[in-house]
Amino acid sequence: MSDAAPLAWSGKSDKGSYYKLFAGYVIALFGTGIATVALAMFAFDLAGEDSGAIIGTALSLKMFAYVLAAPVLTVLTERIPRKQLLIGLDLVRAGSLLLLPLVTQVWQIYALVFVFAVASATFGFVYLAIVPYLLGSAEDYARSLARSRIATELEGPVSPLMAAGLLMVLATAGIFVLAAGAFVLSAFLVKAAHMPRHLTARTDGVLAKLTRGPRLFVAVPQFRAVIALDVAAALASAMVLVNTVVIVQGFLHLDRDALALAFFAFGMGSIIGAVLMPQLLGRIPERRLVLIGTVLLTAGLGLGVVQTTPVGLLVLWAMLGLGVAWVLTPVTYMIRRLAAPADLQTLFAAQMSISNACLLVAYPLAGWLGASLGIPMTFLVLAVLAGLAATVAFRLWPAAKGG
Repeated sequence: MSDAAPLAWSGKSDKGSYYKLFAGYVIALFGTGIATVALAMFAFDLAGEDSGAIIGTALSLKMFAYVLAAPVLTVLTERIPRKQLLIGLDLVRAGSLLLLPLVTQVWQIYALVFVFAVASATFGFVYLAIVPYLLGSAEDYARSLARSRIATELEGPVSPLMAAGLLMVLATAGIFVLAAGAFVLSAFLVKAAHMPRHLTARTDGVLAKLTRGPRLFVAVPQFRAVIALDVAAALASAMVLVNTVVIVQGFLHLDRDALALAFFAFGMGSIIGAVLMPQLLGRIPERRLVLIGTVLLTAGLGLGVVQTTPVGLLVLWAMLGLGVAWVLTPVTYMIRRLAAPADLQTLFAAQMSISNACLLVAYPLAGWLGASLGIPMTFLVLAVLAGLAATVAFRLWPAAKGG
């Protein structure tokens, strides 16, 4: 896989620096969520009924940034000291938000959203690559992955609530300013943390570095398995995010309160999975935990064919959330365990890009199937596809090496 050994566990953790960096990551995460809600309000003020098209295009640009642009920037900035790079990315994000209230043309929104998304994605890639250097034990690292997963799941429901409360006392421009302040605070927390000046890096050319992540994923059985796992997780996530509204309001004929409760059930399932993960990883190999997660995903989608009650939907969504957490989170742990230090950042960036690319395909697939075949058949088709992806993953991931 690599010409260097994986990053060894040192046994010593700089938890003070880790918690500062994690606090900055979480603050920036919620700042992004608040800014996204404010962007929707701002787009409506600028374009009225055409705002949906603006938001849709902006979110597509965000996904493009995560899949393609940010990995390029991650490679190009590899030689910049990590602390200065993270601070710079925070300030770029803050500046983008401060400029948004000043725009008068739609293309300016697109440009600023793209810059913001590239900076956010790059920050995430670099953050993932730094944490293994700050935490010197498998237990500490597993707990850090659980915290990140919990923060990500909480951001989804909490950010809109925070934004709604802020909009009662602040104009849209004020929300952007407040969100920009969150990134400035994140920059101060990053500045206060100690971290490696440079991560271990390869001396290859830019093109070789850009293609190394995909090449490793194709060459190494465990990493090829990760691609199939990303497909399975994306299918389950897409079913929830795309079709929950259709199921709750169209199929079950419930109100919006039930819609919020359904999303909450999915998020709580994922949070419970993240909370349990450190203890489970200490007892069973990540391959076995991921296998359980894929079984939950596939079985959950299959059970969706016959579920017809609100309670059944909540249980099903919690089951899918738990499965997604147990499929995606241990993958990061596995990359940390197997990858050489020089490849960590490249592989984390490649994994996030592949995961987002799978979602780009899964979202329209779930929507098209739901509209053309109906919800029960959509559950069935996605369950079959997830099962096939899981089967491929575990044929590619050797039990003797991966656990």
